[in-house]
Amino acid sequence: MTSSLSLTRNQAKQFLKTLNNPFHKFLSVFQTNASIPQPPKLCVESTSLRHTPHLFEKSPQPDLAQCNGLLFDYSRNNNNKEALNLFLSIHSFGLPVDGSTLSCVLKVCGCLFNVIAGRQVHCQCLKLGLLEDVSVGTSLLDMYMKTENVEDGRRVFDHMGERNVVSWTSLLGGYAQNGMNEEVLELFLTMQMEGIKPNPYTFAAVLGALASEGMVEKGVQVHCLIVKLGFKTVTFVSNSLISMYLRSGMGKDAILVFDGMATKNAVTWNCMISGFVTNGLDFAALETFYDMRLAGVKFTQMTFIPLIKLCANRKELGFAKQLHCRILKDGFNFDPKIKTALMVAYSKCSEINDAFKLFSTMHEAQNVVSWTAMISGHLQNGEIQEAVKLFCLMNKEGVKPNDFTYSTILTAQPAVSPFQIHAQAIKANYEKLPSVGTAILDAYVKLGNIEEAAKAFEQIDERDIVAWSAMLAGYAQIGDSEGATNIFMQLVKEGIKPNEFTFSSVINACASPTAPFEQGKQFHAWSIKSKLSDALCVCSALITMYAKRGNIDNAYQIFRRQQERDLTSWNSMISGYAQHGHAKKALEIFEEMRRENMEMDDITFIGVISACSHAGLVDEGEKYFNVMIVKHRISPTMQLYSCMVDLYSRAGMLDKAMDIINTMPFPAGATVWRTLLAASRVHRHLELGKLAAEQLISLQPQDSAAYVLLSNIYAAAGNWHERRNVRKLMDQRKVKKEAGYSWIEVKNKTHSFLASDHSHPMSYQIYSKLDELKMRLKDMGYQPDTDHVLQDIADEDKETILSQHSERLAIAFGLIATPPRTALQIVKNLRVCGDCHTVIKLISLIEGRDIVVRDTNRFHHFKAGSCSCGDYW
Repeated sequence: MTSSLSLTRNQAKQFLKTLNNPFHKFLSVFQTNASIPQPPKLCVESTSLRHTPHLFEKSPQPDLAQCNGLLFDYSRNNNNKEALNLFLSIHSFGLPVDGSTLSCVLKVCGCLFNVIAGRQVHCQCLKLGLLEDVSVGTSLLDMYMKTENVEDGRRVFDHMGERNVVSWTSLLGGYAQNGMNEEVLELFLTMQMEGIKPNPYTFAAVLGALASEGMVEKGVQVHCLIVKLGFKTVTFVSNSLISMYLRSGMGKDAILVFDGMATKNAVTWNCMISGFVTNGLDFAALETFYDMRLAGVKFTQMTFIPLIKLCANRKELGFAKQLHCRILKDGFNFDPKIKTALMVAYSKCSEINDAFKLFSTMHEAQNVVSWTAMISGHLQNGEIQEAVKLFCLMNKEGVKPNDFTYSTILTAQPAVSPFQIHAQAIKANYEKLPSVGTAILDAYVKLGNIEEAAKAFEQIDERDIVAWSAMLAGYAQIGDSEGATNIFMQLVKEGIKPNEFTFSSVINACASPTAPFEQGKQFHAWSIKSKLSDALCVCSALITMYAKRGNIDNAYQIFRRQQERDLTSWNSMISGYAQHGHAKKALEIFEEMRRENMEMDDITFIGVISACSHAGLVDEGEKYFNVMIVKHRISPTMQLYSCMVDLYSRAGMLDKAMDIINTMPFPAGATVWRTLLAASRVHRHLELGKLAAEQLISLQPQDSAAYVLLSNIYAAAGNWHERRNVRKLMDQRKVKKEAGYSWIEVKNKTHSFLASDHSHPMSYQIYSKLDELKMRLKDMGYQPDTDHVLQDIADEDKETILSQHSERLAIAFGLIATPPRTALQIVKNLRVCGDCHTVIKLISLIEGRDIVVRDTNRFHHFKAGSCSCGDYW
């Protein structure tokens, strides 16, 4: 020991410089001493940080009690770096240490997340034989747990000769901190079996773990034990109970605990406020905040943060500004978490400039959280380019994006490339996290790249229900019901419990025309069994699915059974009736919606005007369009203008349709010109058809519809030369005409047919049935309308072509493959021709069948010789 203390003044000075020791300025005491003399014994109780300089000037060689006192002072005041440097100085001078010294420095290492220094101190403990000291062992265990070295911490615990309640509590707290909540409950039971009586800190750790794991039933049992042991009067234990109950959605139980507390501190009130906000009980949160002020409890940072979140959620700008003023008054305006919360609130209240001003004042406090909040704020306010600029600046400033940053910026399409962000996420090793992986697959889904989305999905390490639902939504978006069903079955096989969003996505996939109809019914039944069929998103998906699959009555029944309806539910029902040609019912739903003062959007009016369009209600369509603009202040979108063009075009009011196109505030899109072109074909307006076709071809040169409709206009006008020129142009540009086909589902199997198709195994029976129908139709006075065959051939050949259209083949198969009186449902990828429409009406009469045909425009319900469209489509 003497040799280690025999340091020269220069050696000591150089060593402390190397350590960047905070006591370097006091080295003047060594200037006249070649060695460090023993100091007199000092009173540790009077030691404080502000007295440290005087203490060292008077005592150049502190004793153990003095060193420990200084070490404890630094630790208590969270000056952890200074505490560690002081310990290194003590060690370098060979000053004696004891269990208290090592316990304190291990705590410091844990706070600094410095496992390297912690392991070195561990070695020192072994060398000095102090591991048997229960306080040292407990501190060592706590250090490993805080630095996320759970296995090392457990080994220390298992080798401890003596364990007390503090050791057990440290172990329980460590497991809880590292998210190993199931182990916490097991250890808590083992602890009691070994005869260790829990203390209040033990209960605080256990309750936190139970809340995180959602095991509130066990939490109630622990609550009983707390009462039994007499700890219910301990404030922080009651705080933990309140937190557990609120995190489990049990607000009434939390209130009972709160009301029963004799002593409440700021943490108690903050737990209540935060819990109420988390559970959406905003009024209760505000009431508690008001009572807290009346009780004279001093507000803290954690009082304001949940209240600011409340303002953000409800977009309460006025109250957010009042809170901001109080924050300034109380001196919390420099707190980074509060500033970030205020930024989020201002962003959600569309005050993005105020949010950016706050961000600009953060300077050194700007971190990845504040950068991400600012990027998200710009995206929420539609400022995509600004968000991308901030993301680039963030990288330039050396702030590394985290998983939330990547998840946020991936929504900035099309300003960012998902491929580039995906590459950055891979480089940063974030692509396997559920949040980032889900955002990546969602970005690919929006691009329509389902293959890359599936690859991103497979890369996610621990796929949560959000990732599964996103993948299902991707398949639903492209109408791949088979892919969606396979993903759903894989999800169930892996033991993941479907939620309402999972069912919503897979049911949406079943709305695809190619999906087996019974499949949608099966998922409906599954959702009922899972007690999720009443969820808003599931109901909306079911309404859409049944409406799109031709069963509008089932859709309406679900709509009526809904206890609560959101905008999507109303829009789905209006659009469903519009597609089925039930304009009157669609408008009745709309008027009911108005009576209930429901907020409307552009989708609502698209459904309403489409309903008017399909029924020829031009005046009503005009009225609702004006109501939308004047009363509801909704700016018409391209799709709404397209609906108005369709309204006038179907009614033959082509001049009015052109007036709409000419007065639009932006250039007409492909949908608008395609609508006008189709109407020009129906009303045989050659010049307007040519104009619409030219515009459509310039916008979408590979769209076959423009060429086909234009050639049909020429054919209808008898201009076969121009028709041939259009067909030649298609060949030159390698544009292929979309083949018309129809399909029908019989006994859970889908059968597809092309015009004049002979590939079906029952082809002979199908054509025999068509011949039979041809004779019966002729007996009823039916004459083929050959004007619908736009080819320069003999009328007899035209009649043959008409009789072999794909929808007739599908109906003939349905008639021979199903029992009498069974309703038939046909889907066609093109518009039903006028002659087939007449024939299907007659077939429904002579065969006594209800026949539903869904074409590209709408549903036709044929029954007893008439159609729901009223021959207006």
